[in-house]
Parts: sequence; structure tokens; C-alpha cells
Amino acid sequence: MTPGILLNALPIAAVWVNASGRIEAMNLPAETLFGGAAIGRHYITVMRQPALLDAIETALRKGVVEKAIYQTTEARKDITLEATCSPTEDGSGILVCFEDRTEMEEAGQMRRDFVANVSHELRTPLTALLGFMETLRGAARNDPEARDRFLGIMEREANRMNRLVGDLLSLGRVEAEARVRPTKEIDLAAIIRSVMGTLRPQAEERGIEIIEEGCATPMVLPGDADQVAQVVTNLVENAIKYSPRSSIVTLKLSRDQHHPMLRCSAVILEVSDQGEGIDAIHLPRLTERFYRIDDHRSREVGGTGLGLAIVKHIVNRHRGRLRIESTKGQGSVFTVILPAEIVRAP
Repeated sequence: MTPGILLNALPIAAVWVNASGRIEAMNLPAETLFGGAAIGRHYITVMRQPALLDAIETALRKGVVEKAIYQTTEARKDITLEATCSPTEDGSGILVCFEDRTEMEEAGQMRRDFVANVSHELRTPLTALLGFMETLRGAARNDPEARDRFLGIMEREANRMNRLVGDLLSLGRVEAEARVRPTKEIDLAAIIRSVMGTLRPQAEERGIEIIEEGCATPMVLPGDADQVAQVVTNLVENAIKYSPRSSIVTLKLSRDQHHPMLRCSAVILEVSDQGEGIDAIHLPRLTERFYRIDDHRSREVGGTGLGLAIVKHIVNRHRGRLRIESTKGQGSVFTVILPAEIVRAP
């Protein structure tokens, strides 16, 4: 049986390099990776990355299994492959298999970025707290005015850390339940009315009028009441925080008997504001953890950079959709579309 027939039975890219260093056979995934014209050429002219060349050379010369990382690009996306170079017992050549490690690398990078972001977010208020405590023990010890001002700042920074920890815990709980679809019946209209009872004083303080449309009629759907309430809270709080004073925030609740996006009955919540609007370049990244359009302003209004990430994960858990539409200078509209078909227990 020829090497080519054996390689085509493998689901991953595989290349057979003979003892002289020439590529003798490859399967279809490998042809996609290197091109069909690579057969018959020396591996050095085809696989040009030093780490992989060193691994193949060592495997051919010493007869030991070697591994290396091979980086490439596919559809403008960086791809990471782990190449395993396995020599034959008779020394006739080596088999080079390429296993896609892109998702694993991305997950590792996400973890590293997450730790770095959390560390940065906590370090800033902690540094402020430590600095003010040192000042209160020294120069401001007998200065009541400075002491009151510093204590106010310390309280604000401590509250910021508390919000961050709370959002991190919420995000962790949502991710832990991501694959468990809620089945309890909830009334989204009642949840909105309850949330608005809590947030309305915050809006009134800024002179913002909140208009509710369609929230008087019950809107029953399967869901987790606490998580759906958090979605409403996060979206409305953002609208209040980032809207100019004396503007209007509108909540519109409606039902679609057959929504084309979900292909089933759906309940639709739209939260719109009259804020500055968001540049289109930022829209695809708004639900990323710790992504902020304006770091300074976000921290000033008490944002943690996790609110929309939590919304996205909750909506995904409910098998729904989140749409964000915005035009510079014309405000933003956040639309949550949730399936309204009740899942009955067997």
C-alpha cells in the first residue's frame, strides 16, 4: 500500500518525507495547506519555518519523534498547527502530521488577557486606596477637610472594586450554566417593571425620562428570572449612564409570532437612548470583556467593562440574539430577542 493511500485515511494534514528529505506524498488537507505542487520537492523549499525545519531534520537524523509549532493564515485568520514528526523504524522517512491548535491557543490567550485585565482593573483602585491611607496617617491626619475628601474618594474606589468582583462572579455563574437551557416560565414585562422601580430614581437624578412601551401586557417565555433581570438592569443602566441629561430612554417590549432570526415565537426588548452614539468600528467588540470605547469616561460613571459581556452570555444561554445598532450623534438601540416557546418537561 502506497503512503498516499494511507495518508488520505487521516483526518488531519499529513506529509510523508522520505529519507532524502523530499516530499513523497501528502493527503488532501496537506495539499490545501502547502499546495499540490509540493510533492517531489525538498521539504526545506516547502515548509519554510525554522522551528518546523529543525524538527524534521532532527527526526530524520536521530530517528526520534519531534514536535514544532507551524503558523499559517487562512481566510485572514491566524492558524496555529502543532506538527508531529514521527520517523519509521526502518529509517525510510518520517510522517509529519499537523494538528490544529488554534482554539486552544486562543483560549490560552483569552485566559492570559483576562487575568491581565482583572489585575489592571483591581490595581488602580487598590493603589489609590493605599496612597490615601498613607496620606491620612501622615500629612492629612489633622486636616478634617482633606480627610473627608479622601474618604469620599476611597469609598468610590472601594465601590468600584465591589462592582467589579460582583460582575466577575455573575459572569462566572452564567458561563457555568451556559449549556443548561432555562425552562421555567417568567413574565418579562413584570421583570421590567420591577427593575424600573429600582432604576427610576437613578434616572430622575440625571433628569432622564424613561418611557415604557408594551410593558403593561404579560410577556411569558422560558427563562431564568434573575439573569433576565440582570440583562434589563445592565442595558438600562448603560443607557442612563451614557445619555445626556434631560434626555429620553425608551424600553419597547413586543412579541413576534415567528421571528425570522430564531424561526419561532419570540419576545423582543429594545432599549434605545439619545446618547452620543457609537462609531461602527466599535460595535463588533462591545460585548468583549473589558472592552471600552472611552476608558476614562467608563470608569467615571462606574463601568467595569463587563456589563455587555454578561448580557451576551445570558442571551446566548437563553438561545436568543443580541443586536446593537448605533449612529454617531443619534443614539443607540440594544435589542434582545428571546425565544418565547415554552419547553415542556417530558
